[in-house]
Amino acid sequence: MSKEDIEKLKKQIAQLKEENKRLREGHTSFVTYGPTVNVPEEFRPPFDKAEELVRKYFQSIIARPSEGNIEIEGERYVLLRASSLSVDFFNKIKDLYSDKGETKSYTIGRNFLFDISHVLGIEDAKNFHKKLNLKDPIEKLSAGPIHFAYTGWAFVDIDPSSNPSADENFYMKYDHPFSFEADSWIQENKKAEFPVCVMNAGYSSGWCEESFGIPLTAVEISCRAKGDDACTFIMAPPEKIKDYLPPIDEKLKEAEYEIPAFFERKKTEEQLKASVEEKEVLLKEVHHRVKNNLQVISSLLNLQSYFITDEKTKNIFRDTKNRIKTLALVHERLFNSQDIEYVNLSEYIKSIVDLLSFSYDKEYIEIEYNFDPEITGKFSIEKAIPVGLLVNEVVSNSFKYAFPNISSGKITCSILKVNDGKELIINDDGIGLPEDLVIGETNSLGMELIQSLSSQMEGELEIDREKEKGVEYRIKF
Repeated sequence: MSKEDIEKLKKQIAQLKEENKRLREGHTSFVTYGPTVNVPEEFRPPFDKAEELVRKYFQSIIARPSEGNIEIEGERYVLLRASSLSVDFFNKIKDLYSDKGETKSYTIGRNFLFDISHVLGIEDAKNFHKKLNLKDPIEKLSAGPIHFAYTGWAFVDIDPSSNPSADENFYMKYDHPFSFEADSWIQENKKAEFPVCVMNAGYSSGWCEESFGIPLTAVEISCRAKGDDACTFIMAPPEKIKDYLPPIDEKLKEAEYEIPAFFERKKTEEQLKASVEEKEVLLKEVHHRVKNNLQVISSLLNLQSYFITDEKTKNIFRDTKNRIKTLALVHERLFNSQDIEYVNLSEYIKSIVDLLSFSYDKEYIEIEYNFDPEITGKFSIEKAIPVGLLVNEVVSNSFKYAFPNISSGKITCSILKVNDGKELIINDDGIGLPEDLVIGETNSLGMELIQSLSSQMEGELEIDREKEKGVEYRIKF
């Protein structure tokens, strides 16, 4: 045996001892049989360099099951069953969204997998670029397919027609032989009706997006799980990718390519939010204009009343003006509120009563409120308007008729929860209703409005005139 052979043998023995030591310490070595990526010749140098860097990074795994820990180069990793992220996942999604149909359920599943894998690709790229001190976009890209292979996603074969550039002309065509997603379907002896390598597309486009600093997406145009010869992908900026996709074979009646967009749901939510905000602004403007128009009508009635000498007619004008102001108040509150559909009923009613107190010059009458905040805190406009008008009519009657020649008095207004419904109660301690007044037969517009508004609220009206003093209105609704 030559001296050279002896040295070679010594080196092999030293390597075996080192490997033995690492195995005793819990290290598990990767077994590699050749390159982990196939690229065009012009990209070979940076990929060869990345092959060496990534191989050293993954040269051993420390597995500590007693700690639930798998560690590579100080980074904690997790192992997942490939099938649970593809064929099993889609089966579960199909069951969960069975009411939406198979096509829609699969779309939901693909969107979810693309989003999460795209994020993983971005974040893994950031971490690897920093660890390996990679600066050039092609260098950053080169580590991706190799890391991809070492972590069990797929082997990457980049087509020579690819043009990876940090601009809108970025284009990449590539195959993923041995894709974990396609393999999971094949091993289950299931044939997919759609391309299944969604996470492969998401992760690779996320890594490249981070490497080149431009938004990218990827579409799988053929898939072994469908029965195609290869899992082939096209990657490009979202706004350009349609230009690179092969034409659909209409004879086969295939559906259009589904182009994934990163966090499409978030973009849709933002669009919906913007649409809602726009409609809220428009609706507020409507409330503002309605309020202004009602105030103009009220002002015209006020001006007209100056030319009226008949006291009875003046009172009619005043009552009408108050009703219009009651309507204007709710629109004013909705215009100034953050919530354009609901009004705080207690505040609305207090505004109405304050308006009436001033209008009838009855500030000396004490007003007491008893509102259940659970009921009055958020009240729809459709229900608030008839309630407000009803309060206007009842309190107006009290101010006009309950306290003649009396310098004091009290009106109580309550809205309470009663069983499964609500009850509006308004009472005063005035002189009460005239004895000869027959409810339902009076020609009083105010009383007719009270009954009509109660019906509009789908409420039951009760008037208690048997009190020792005053009158009480109860409307259950």
